[in-house]
Amino acid sequence: MKAKGTVHKFGDNVDTDVIIPARYLNKSDEEWLASHCMEDIDSEFVNKVKAGDIMVARNNFGCGSSREHAPIAIKASGISCVIASTFARIFYRNAINIGLAILECDEAANEINGGDEVEVDFDTGVISDITTGKTYKAQPFPEFIQNIISNGGLMNNISK
Repeated sequence: MKAKGTVHKFGDNVDTDVIIPARYLNKSDEEWLASHCMEDIDSEFVNKVKAGDIMVARNNFGCGSSREHAPIAIKASGISCVIASTFARIFYRNAINIGLAILECDEAANEINGGDEVEVDFDTGVISDITTGKTYKAQPFPEFIQNIISNGGLMNNISK
């Protein structure tokens, strides 16, 4: 399984209230959540993001409240993968549960720039920055987690 897209870059401690502000949690519709994804940190994000794009951030991505709306909003916005130095534990689990691919790779998170074209091979954990020609190695998910992600989340995986 692979992903390829343009990078949208964010910094440290991007919390779930920035990913999807609490004022939008009165609906659980994925398209509604996606239409407000990241707007408090990048008001143009929803206008720039395209299906397949990749989000890159630094340390402690997804910190804050445990709401699953945050990874849902990211995935529904078109992001195919989030690469970060580290993830908040509950965000990490919620992302896998809803089928959002995420990878921890500090070197990639520090060196990849917004606007770069990046390809991710989930089978090997290789992250290729096509723009710069550099490659990075993240720990690939075990097969059972790859199955959860490729099936669109934990509940879809269980029902297959």
